[in-house]
Amino acid sequence: MKGYMGKILFVDLTSRTHWERDLPDSMPGALIGGKGFGIKLLYDLLPPGTDPLDPANPLVFVSGPLTGTSAPSMRGCLVSKAPLNGMFDDSYFGGHFIQEVKYAGYDAIVVIGKAYSPVYLVISDDRVEFRDAAHLWGLDTYETCNSVKAGLGDAMFRVCCIGPAGENLVKFALVDFEPHRQAGRGGLGAVFGSKNLKAVAVRGDKGIEVAYPESFTEVVSQAHKELADSGDTQEFAKCSSVSLLPFSNEFGFLPVRNFQDGSTAQAESMNAAAHESRVWMRHWACAGCPIHCGKMGMIKRGPYAGAICDNVEYESVGLIGGNLAVNSVEAMAFINQTCDKLGLDTISTGGVVGFAIEAYERGLIDEASIGGLPLSFGDHKSILELIHQIAHREGLGDLLADGVVKAAEGLGNGTSGFACAIQGLETPAWGPRGSAGMGLAYITGDRGGCHQRGFPIGYETSGSWPKGEMADGWRLDGKGELVSWEQNLLAALYSLTICEFGRSGISYDTYRSMLAAATGLSLSEEEFLLVGERIWNLIRLFNLREGWTQDQAGVPQRFKEALPSGVMKGHAFSDEDIAALLEQYNAARGWDDSGRPTSRTLGRLRVDELMEPLFEGK
Repeated sequence: MKGYMGKILFVDLTSRTHWERDLPDSMPGALIGGKGFGIKLLYDLLPPGTDPLDPANPLVFVSGPLTGTSAPSMRGCLVSKAPLNGMFDDSYFGGHFIQEVKYAGYDAIVVIGKAYSPVYLVISDDRVEFRDAAHLWGLDTYETCNSVKAGLGDAMFRVCCIGPAGENLVKFALVDFEPHRQAGRGGLGAVFGSKNLKAVAVRGDKGIEVAYPESFTEVVSQAHKELADSGDTQEFAKCSSVSLLPFSNEFGFLPVRNFQDGSTAQAESMNAAAHESRVWMRHWACAGCPIHCGKMGMIKRGPYAGAICDNVEYESVGLIGGNLAVNSVEAMAFINQTCDKLGLDTISTGGVVGFAIEAYERGLIDEASIGGLPLSFGDHKSILELIHQIAHREGLGDLLADGVVKAAEGLGNGTSGFACAIQGLETPAWGPRGSAGMGLAYITGDRGGCHQRGFPIGYETSGSWPKGEMADGWRLDGKGELVSWEQNLLAALYSLTICEFGRSGISYDTYRSMLAAATGLSLSEEEFLLVGERIWNLIRLFNLREGWTQDQAGVPQRFKEALPSGVMKGHAFSDEDIAALLEQYNAARGWDDSGRPTSRTLGRLRVDELMEPLFEGK
């Protein structure tokens, strides 16, 4: 099928061997690519119950059928079993790396095993090399990328790598793709580290054929026009996702001081105008994207003056700025860059540091355990020191490096009540109080409590969704149908490996038209949603196989306490609310009361056909 390269590359770090497999004919029609291909490969290749840091846990780099073409705003997908919570994890990244994977001739690269000593991989078309990485071990992500490229003598290689956090198996370590783009959530950098894999460099010279070139050119032009005409997309182009801050603060969704509140009077000091006037200098874009949401800049004043940095996205502004009460955009930008260099997910980092500060203020952590560090909200110097401790697993950082849930278990004394994680994943910068739909999306998310697997807040605050009117934020009715519908839609779109900023402007019909013109795979709206539903059910089966139960689908005590500010002031979750929402959701999905897909649902979606293994090693 056109649009695909038709090959999957397998690399075994233990035996230092590699081989290729043809892409099975059944996969494009059933799963499209991206998220869909990722779960099928992981389901087949991972022995049930395997620890995420075991050599048998595969790392899967996977593209979509539009990746590497002229279709705008396409990303890559990295899939594995998450060290942070033991669930399925698909983490998306921009830049240029995944396009180069396709140019090298592959729809996916699967890495298994563990090298006996640190290595990095060099993939150039059909040539695979295992190179010593002893000289790279200990370097940050920026230094590693630059060193690998210099050693290869070819700047056209695209590089992904880990920093010290991944080497030290921090369970929310990220993978950096050419500095400034990351696969952040779930801890896949620790999977790299567990395999002694420091970096991967890819270079390719193959072209991608599409099924109907003239039609494809026309529909890609339509996609560009839709992006240009979209007010939301233009706002992202101008201000990146920081533009969402005023909305979040107004409605009480912004995390403030470890989610003790949902809005702050300091929001104006953290908004896009502050970043633009004091840090940003120019725009930049990922491969083939007209949005240019990246903002390169330099810190011009204060103790971090002279540091060159990227923009701080809304999630990082929320978890570093609001959640840690760091109101200086300069300090915020420097902390964000420090996390990127060390290889730490900023969402989880902001969550565990906020938890540690609150525990310290409550007298549950003494200064001796943190090397005399006087922790406090807003103190960017002590926050930076603690972040370094986490990345290197030193002092208190060693406890925090396993995530906020494990940290609360270690500290005890009721700290689990303010350990803000849902399904083992630190809560993003959209506090769920005031949004029943958002809470439901978090407790049913396929990789844990994630805002990118369903974002009903937009529908709840606008009062409508594509199927009609929508109940307001705190009313429970209709939320099961809404959340399951959006999860199916996003799963289908992630099979294309779209970017959320592109989704804000490009219509779903245009995405399907680009898919049809590129591959010949013409899907109706209903068929497209069925692909997403099929993927979602397959992931639920994987998570159940790996030990997930519906008992994990709850919220911490913090979100059962009334929201103290914002237009949703006074709202909170109760156990009864959660039970009612799950009952709605399971019914909408055709699952039983324990959240397990029924045989009737699996038959309707032809998931049972996908259970036959297609990948079993060499």
